[in-house]
Amino acid sequence: MRFTCTTPTFSAFALLAFAAAPPASAQQVADFEPVATRSHPFELSIRNIMRGPEHIGQSPAGVAWSDDGEWVYFRWLPGGNDWHADRKLYRVSASGGTPEEVSDEEADALGPVLSGGVVSEDGRWRAVSSGGDLYLIDRDSGQTRRLTHTSESEAGPMFSSDASEIYFRKDNNLYAFDIESGGIRQVTYVASGPAPRDPPEAEGHKAFLEAQQEELFEHIRIQNERRERREAASERRAAMRPEALHLDQGERVGTLVADPTGTYVAVSASKPASGDRTDIPLWITESGYTENTEMRTKVGDEQSATRLGVIDVATGETTWLDLDAYAEEGDDPPFVGFAGWNDAGTHGIAFARDADFETSRLYSFDAATGAVTLIDEIHDEAWVGGPCSGRFGGGCIGWLPGTDRVWFANESTGFAHLYSIEADGTDRRALTSGNWEVLAASIPNGWDRFLLRTNELSPHDQHPWSMEFDGSNRTQLLEGSGNFNVTPSPDGSRFAVLHSESNQPPELYLADAEAGASMDRVTVSPTEEWSSFAWLRPEIIRFEARDGTMVPARIYRPSDFGVESNGAGVVFVHGAGYLQNVHNWWSNYYREYMFHHFLAAQGYTVLDIDYRGSAGYGRDWRTAIDRHMGGWDLSDQVDGAAYLVAEEGVNADRLGIYGGSYGGFITLMALFTEPEVFEAGAALRSVTDWAHYNHGYTASILNLPHEDEEAYRQSSPIYFAEGLEGHLLIAHGMYDTNVHFSDVVRLAQRLIELGKENWEMAVYPVENHGFTEPSSWTDEYRRIYELYERVIGGGGSVDSQGEGG
Repeated sequence: MRFTCTTPTFSAFALLAFAAAPPASAQQVADFEPVATRSHPFELSIRNIMRGPEHIGQSPAGVAWSDDGEWVYFRWLPGGNDWHADRKLYRVSASGGTPEEVSDEEADALGPVLSGGVVSEDGRWRAVSSGGDLYLIDRDSGQTRRLTHTSESEAGPMFSSDASEIYFRKDNNLYAFDIESGGIRQVTYVASGPAPRDPPEAEGHKAFLEAQQEELFEHIRIQNERRERREAASERRAAMRPEALHLDQGERVGTLVADPTGTYVAVSASKPASGDRTDIPLWITESGYTENTEMRTKVGDEQSATRLGVIDVATGETTWLDLDAYAEEGDDPPFVGFAGWNDAGTHGIAFARDADFETSRLYSFDAATGAVTLIDEIHDEAWVGGPCSGRFGGGCIGWLPGTDRVWFANESTGFAHLYSIEADGTDRRALTSGNWEVLAASIPNGWDRFLLRTNELSPHDQHPWSMEFDGSNRTQLLEGSGNFNVTPSPDGSRFAVLHSESNQPPELYLADAEAGASMDRVTVSPTEEWSSFAWLRPEIIRFEARDGTMVPARIYRPSDFGVESNGAGVVFVHGAGYLQNVHNWWSNYYREYMFHHFLAAQGYTVLDIDYRGSAGYGRDWRTAIDRHMGGWDLSDQVDGAAYLVAEEGVNADRLGIYGGSYGGFITLMALFTEPEVFEAGAALRSVTDWAHYNHGYTASILNLPHEDEEAYRQSSPIYFAEGLEGHLLIAHGMYDTNVHFSDVVRLAQRLIELGKENWEMAVYPVENHGFTEPSSWTDEYRRIYELYERVIGGGGSVDSQGEGG
């Protein structure tokens, strides 16, 4: 006998009454498996799906080559282990073969060797910071020398150009370690707060009293003589060292990077953001007492102010760079950063982004004088960003080796591409072009060309390429579908490759670093049981939006499982906004990927859309949501639903939607502003009011709430809650440090005051923004499935014994 599945929830509406039979239990629903999938060894049930990490394992990560190029080390946890276990260290021969686990003791000893670090210009040495101490590795012999063993933290090692010294940071200063002698010298003298002031000279009657005391008492004369001797000695010592840099009150030192010759140091100083911070309660604690965590400020609060300067090591004198000269009059101080020295140590790169996020500038500066030259500027009436943009407009930036030429990325053509320019601002050249994007760019140690990762062949695939410094001879290095992330061997002849496809999690491969090379697989992460299932490579389709734009989407059809459609359709909305989920590689939403199989096997048609605002499609796609989140990004979901009705046979009255974070926000906007389209929606960890989110993300898109109230009103679901007509599930972690739990508490109060009935809320006391507990995942997705079965599924499919009827 069929009936709609329901379970008691923390609810604001009375559950529907069922005449046929009592509802199935939560366990029966969670364990239910669609009939069409019961012939597979893998049980396609919600409970089993949400044990995802146990099935697929934790893919290889932290890939590192040994310095002799003989071994590849990586962290890995194959499927079949507990979901909460940590990755173990493995290694495999550079020629391939079966990976072998490294013992915990050996892994501890290898810690410094696998900590990355920097390589000297001659390639002989590698310096690393591991566990707060410095190590020097002889890459020829493989011997490791520990340089420091302290309770303090020594970090950020860099070699001098002649490899005689290693510069490193400790606390708020820079030091140099002499490799031959082992001596350490302090390079900078940065002090917190302003320089101390001498006490004012006594005047009037106070001067008379001091003179009288010295005249009358020998004790006072002796004290004064001792003090004068101490002060004289202190002045002599001070004269022997460079001048100290005293920061302003409240400032903190940020960047401290010596140039390769050790003559100059780039320094930044910042005042932290001010404003009230939200306390996030942790409810389930070892002590039994609720514990609070102080988190971020909100959009519109005063942000940090940063300045960038150059310290002359010989004198200690600091020259602060005048970057404001290029900003418009009256602008707030820009966010600034340092991007590196040229090999000669004569020039550095600075970058800045205006506080309104609309302008990003790139500068070169003369180390000796501090003179600044504007070498690139990009302005966007929406906001500057995109792949390769990095923090404040940094990211893909550097010097071409041995030159005074800067390379960088920007979106001036509408797509992220590479350019180069002389330090004096002349001879700007485009190195790449086209309707595709450079996603990552670097110059690996020892390479005389770029290593790129792009989506040149398709927005749904990412491949590695090599390219000469002048932009010529761009060569695809590996072929196939999916995503390829490569780590070159020390001599550049081999790649360790992390590769995934849409139905295969990332695995480690080895390949020659040349065009057309074949890849040899090293790891198999999922269990045999999981791999035995016929996991789909979802078809990528494009549907026409109302403005004629062709919008990409993944589709999961009931016919993929040999079942008939039940007439219901579900639209999934990925999170983060600027993120891509329509592609040929493994998705971070792998639980949802499996859940979509579950729904399709039950007769639902599922559409997963890269709506306007998503990554991978260029500047215009990214900024289409400027000043209106819930505009084109929402209409793309509505037009996707219309596609399901027109082309996939879905009933227009049986449409659902769901998503988490940004996807939860869109779900709320859909149910509140498009009630005639969507009958049911599940909003997970959703933003309900953008005025309560963080500054960096929100202000770039919507400006400031007190300056652009219209943008926040038209973008925040809480203002449209009266439009709710369909059925809404709200699910949220109570320890969410990103989208705070108070977001949905405020929305709940609004719904209560509006007298809305068809909504329910499920809360998860131990969960942060990204859930971790399988039990929480299971409960959440059981509720989503029950909502769909109850409202759009056309009758349940679980009988009182948990079997299909």
